[in-house]
Amino acid sequence: MLKRYLLAPGPTPVPPEVLLSMAMPIIHHRAPDFLPVLESAKTGLQWLFQTKNDVLIIASTGTGGMVGSVNNFFNPGDKVIVVNGGKFGERWTKIAQSYGLKVEEIPVEWGYSVKPEAVDAILKKDPEIKGVFVQATETSTGVYHDVEGLGKVVKKFDNTLFIVDAISALVAQDMKTDAWGIDVMIGGSQKGLMLPPGLAFVSVSEKAWQRNESSKMPRFYFNFKKERENLAKNQTNFTSAVTLIIGLNEAIKMLQKEGLENVFKRHARLARATREAVKAMGLALYSKESPSNSVTAIEAPAGIDGQAIYKNLREKYGITGAGGQDKAKGKIFRLAHLGYADIFDVITGIAALEMVLKELGYDIKLGTGVAKAQEILMQ
Repeated sequence: MLKRYLLAPGPTPVPPEVLLSMAMPIIHHRAPDFLPVLESAKTGLQWLFQTKNDVLIIASTGTGGMVGSVNNFFNPGDKVIVVNGGKFGERWTKIAQSYGLKVEEIPVEWGYSVKPEAVDAILKKDPEIKGVFVQATETSTGVYHDVEGLGKVVKKFDNTLFIVDAISALVAQDMKTDAWGIDVMIGGSQKGLMLPPGLAFVSVSEKAWQRNESSKMPRFYFNFKKERENLAKNQTNFTSAVTLIIGLNEAIKMLQKEGLENVFKRHARLARATREAVKAMGLALYSKESPSNSVTAIEAPAGIDGQAIYKNLREKYGITGAGGQDKAKGKIFRLAHLGYADIFDVITGIAALEMVLKELGYDIKLGTGVAKAQEILMQ
């Protein structure tokens, strides 16, 4: 028997309480008994996003929320900035260009975070820029971008929207939507919110809603104005993902019981223990600055394929982490500490990593990383 452990940056493990709530008999999404379910989800998401704005609930992956954040607030030919520091920064560019936007990329070396002053310089030079797109956590590199600093920059430009992909950051990082001036922020169900894939969440500021009035992009399914109108009636525009929304309420209830600040502290503690453990093993972090609290990206030792580490963790020890993507494939591997995660997820992952590395010929004394993780987690 091989017990399975999910330490990937999405999907993440789903708590038993959430699974049990989703096992209840299905209810109709237009029936009166669904109205309080969506009402609860709506207010719970506002609490989590730290916003007074509407948070739309879309039956899609997080990428659907990204697409909707382009075609609801811009027009073909609009100039925008994309921070491209990894696989998902590249995705912002591809989505924006597919809708005819003129993209000016700020290329950021993988493993590093963007400097807000780089965005400031471009905005000062060109007042016609209509939007700035960034990831909060660039999951492919394990880097957290300075969203608060970027928000301070973009706030100075009335013509520019600040749009943040927080799909992997939400819950793991303190994301202050309103206080930081985030106009559009996207989340996803399968990350910190401890749900199966299938829901995207999008908070929208009044500044962005004003822009929505002048946007002429074609839209049908991802029509945020119609979603907002239905949300006011505790409905969604199309068929609601009833079971997932019931689970969402249970997940939010668990997070509220823990308390938002404690949730952030837990993720920060697990992330620090993971980082310090791998460094104690003689390994290097791929994220050279501003590492994320969602996922740790680790450089494979010289002469060892990162994909072999990822494969052996899964096949020999039942631990699903993540490999590297694109140009980082084979060079790194990743372990998440996101959502329904506690101290023994970290210890289990580090212990298995030591065993795999030793089997692959890496010179390590077993227990080195585990001891360091334990030391930090006991503090």
